[in-house]
Amino acid sequence: MNLWSRIRENAVLYIGILVIFYMLAPIVVIAIFSFNDPTGKFNFEWAGFTTQYWAGAFDNEEINRSLWLSIRLAFFTSLGATILGTLIALALVRYEFFGRKAANLLIVIPIATPEVVIGAALLSLFVYASAALGFTTLLIAHIMFSISFAVIVVRSRLIGFDRRLEEAAADLGAAPLTTFFRITLPLLAPGIAGALMLTFALSVDDFVISNFNAGAEVTFPLYIFGANQRGIPVQVNVIATILFAVTIIAMTFVILQQRRAEKMVEKRADDDKKASVAIPI
Repeated sequence: MNLWSRIRENAVLYIGILVIFYMLAPIVVIAIFSFNDPTGKFNFEWAGFTTQYWAGAFDNEEINRSLWLSIRLAFFTSLGATILGTLIALALVRYEFFGRKAANLLIVIPIATPEVVIGAALLSLFVYASAALGFTTLLIAHIMFSISFAVIVVRSRLIGFDRRLEEAAADLGAAPLTTFFRITLPLLAPGIAGALMLTFALSVDDFVISNFNAGAEVTFPLYIFGANQRGIPVQVNVIATILFAVTIIAMTFVILQQRRAEKMVEKRADDDKKASVAIPI
């Protein structure tokens, strides 16, 4: 087999590798430059290897304040957006009501709308309502644009949900709340966990909407943008690398849990099939 034939046969694999490399290359650069020892204010050229910034990753008070604000904001955003998104997903998938198709369309609109438009619109709303810009307006804004992502993630889990398990629980006398907490919620857990992590990451990462509605508050992305004018501290690279590593670990855990849940559902289906075959007709 010549080289051209081998490339054509494995073209999808090679393109996939190139795409992954393209996405991960900036993150690898950030991780490498977290060990750099720059001679000036700007950390753009390699000057030498050092671990001092890893040892003092949280010595900068300004970074700590902005990072803590972003983490606190992302925590409450992920909780609010996931709870509301789960309820909306349940309503859209399981119930027929007037305006259901319109609601499905409205869920997609915030994702398709440019963030600068959403940020400016929210700012106008808060100014019109005479609301003081700060943590509360940031939280409202972040929950608003995160709900759509939570709905999509949980809805994808609901579409493949086996309703027979809930029906069996009801036949055995379980109350609706008992069925929800003992059957529905555990099977939805991987989707809910995925929505939590996705909305958390979106909130921590957001700059445009936060820039419009932060007021005097400075989130981690806003701090980086401001620090870029005078030189970003190397600790920012260190913290970014830590956040990426934590995200990878969390996503791996969720994927493993999701596969475990899918195997449990497949095992239950196989058991039901064997039981139905064993019953004489």
